[in-house]
Amino acid sequence: MTDAVRAAGGVAVAGVRPRRSGAFRLAVVGGGPRATYALERLAMTAGRLRGGRLEVHVYELAGEFGAGMVHSVTQSRTSYLNRAAVQIGFAADPTVTGAEPLRAPEDRPTLHEWCRRRFKETGDPAFDLESTDAPKRHQHGLALREMFDRYAAELRQVPGVTVALHPEEVTDLVPTEDGRLDVVSTGGAHCTADQVLLVTGHSSNSGSDLAGPTAYLEFSRRTGAVYIPSAYPLKENLAALTLTPDSVVGCAGLGLTAIDEILHLTEGRGGEFRPDGDRLRYEAGDAGPGTVHAFSPGGIFPYTRPLNRRERPRRGRFLTREAVDRVRAASGTPVPGDPRPKLDFEAHVMPLIVLEMAYVHHRTLYGESVGDLILARVRDDHERFLAGPVRPGEAGVEQLLPGVHEVVEVVGPALRAVLAGEVSVAEAGRLLPGWDAGATLDRWLTVVFGPDAPRRLPDRELRSPLPVPDRSPWRLDTDPALNRFDWQELLQPVRIGTGDTPDEFRRAYLDFLDRDLTWARHGNLDNPYKASVDGVWRDLRQVVSHAVDGGGLSADSHRRFLDRHRRWQNKLAGGTAPVVMAKIRALVEHGVLDVSAGPGATVLLDEEGGRFVLHGPGTSLRAPLDALLDARVHPFDAARDIRPLYRNLVDRDLARLWRNTTPGQEDFTPGFLDLDDRSRPIGRDGRPVEPVTVLGPAAAARATYQFSALRPHHNDVVMRDLVVWLDGFWAAYDAAPVTPAHR
Repeated sequence: MTDAVRAAGGVAVAGVRPRRSGAFRLAVVGGGPRATYALERLAMTAGRLRGGRLEVHVYELAGEFGAGMVHSVTQSRTSYLNRAAVQIGFAADPTVTGAEPLRAPEDRPTLHEWCRRRFKETGDPAFDLESTDAPKRHQHGLALREMFDRYAAELRQVPGVTVALHPEEVTDLVPTEDGRLDVVSTGGAHCTADQVLLVTGHSSNSGSDLAGPTAYLEFSRRTGAVYIPSAYPLKENLAALTLTPDSVVGCAGLGLTAIDEILHLTEGRGGEFRPDGDRLRYEAGDAGPGTVHAFSPGGIFPYTRPLNRRERPRRGRFLTREAVDRVRAASGTPVPGDPRPKLDFEAHVMPLIVLEMAYVHHRTLYGESVGDLILARVRDDHERFLAGPVRPGEAGVEQLLPGVHEVVEVVGPALRAVLAGEVSVAEAGRLLPGWDAGATLDRWLTVVFGPDAPRRLPDRELRSPLPVPDRSPWRLDTDPALNRFDWQELLQPVRIGTGDTPDEFRRAYLDFLDRDLTWARHGNLDNPYKASVDGVWRDLRQVVSHAVDGGGLSADSHRRFLDRHRRWQNKLAGGTAPVVMAKIRALVEHGVLDVSAGPGATVLLDEEGGRFVLHGPGTSLRAPLDALLDARVHPFDAARDIRPLYRNLVDRDLARLWRNTTPGQEDFTPGFLDLDDRSRPIGRDGRPVEPVTVLGPAAAARATYQFSALRPHHNDVVMRDLVVWLDGFWAAYDAAPVTPAHR
């Protein structure tokens, strides 16, 4: 190895010109969605070759090129995506910063448009989707595979370009003398690459920090108790699970992976869902288990995602990038060598989130006039908060809500008095300067009873009772002073009382599922509860990223953020569609799905009986299990990944783990890779490894939210990251020496 290459940690860095012959080679490691988008951009810019030669090598360990394992075309037909079909794309669009040239609109369909085309071609009703429908996971995989094949074919048509697909796992990258990297796979080194794009997606960890897995594995090996530590691929991982109508299965987790497993074990094994009025009724098949006990620390599934009736994401009024910057400057913890003071998420960001939610909630419920009153009332409190200093532990997340309460505590009772005939609308309006009480009443009636409700009332300018229905079709309270925003109630919508039995918790949980489904169908424009969650925890994720990404939080706060606040977000806004949760509700009502362990459930190891035992402390449930399935998703951790690639990169000093260092606090090393602003790994010597780009879960220190499905018309960060990579790729190509062997 030359001194220059050795000084660079074995790879080329700025100022070191690689000397080589042959074509310029790109290795794409991971053949899933991001690889599909990468080929799309590469194909559209291939004119930059200018007569040169380019070899593209794509490695996909599952052989599922385009889709990857998670979106495999062989995935269970019971698994859904948690996005509407119209919210998924496959190519760059005009909103993506720096993405030129672009395909014609007809050549960059959404998944909804792709499914409609497939339906017209085949007549298969499975593809007869509306724009707001949740597609099946395998449908996304089919579309991804088709798009991948199309983009690869386009590249192959470019003179001088070859595309080779390798259905095998990459295990290592080995630096060469000329500054390139040998790509080592399970089938051997296929190429020596000038550039490597790592887009490997999700994996699992050995010795995970998730409660239990190591002890569960050891117990399983010692006693023969059935334990399945990883869900995907469902068909392969659950194929060996022998079930009878009497089998009792435990499912550790209540997130999207758990829902996939539960539907695969029930509907996927012969069960059927049949319409029963406005609900579904479940009929069990012969091959499914008798009972699936699903449990988690929180004890509930994520909230149902509402029908999206908003054309574009809303912008924040209180939770903004500018607000985050101001509170950071005024209240953050300075760190030597870091230009950004570090935030405490609980103290500095959560109050803004909760205030934004309360504002959206009450503006949705009461209308624009009340929203303006809230803005005016809390403006000074908001300004004082941003000006700081705000010290951790001094106040709670609801510290900015008193002004909101002051407004709604006048508005709600005043509307109640109008309905009772105690005051006229005009008299009510004089209670708050600038309040349009008539518009507020119309909005409240519309939200609670429907758009025709305001027209059915008599003259509201008189002091006379105004008749309204006894019940809301959307399960909202018919008292105008209620339906108040309550942060704690959102976190704990189903509570356990002292002495509650499993059956009592089950009935309370079913009622919650009914209400939540109704609110989700009401949609994110008219239901105040869904509007506040969807409009903040989803629409303003990039503001949260702005606060967190790149070490924006202190070490202690970042640790709590990943453990607590990301869980809150997944529960509140990371759920799935009403069509899916209607099936979950039917399974609970039928009894095959049992959630009665409640919050805080644990798995006990019965050494004498050789079985896992589920214990629900709040409901006193104790259930021996015939099998335990782990449905929890592991966070990325390069040091403990079950795949050897990232561990080898760290061992070779081609990458290092990202570390959050804050004076006076224990360093936090969550397992993500340390990357520069172009997503190149930082070697042990502190310099970027220029030929390598890392995108996806491994890059979570740089970008908190790592989603693989591309969202069209939103300047999606997934495509923005690929545009940055592509610019670097072509710069490296242009800088490389052109020899006769390139021609």
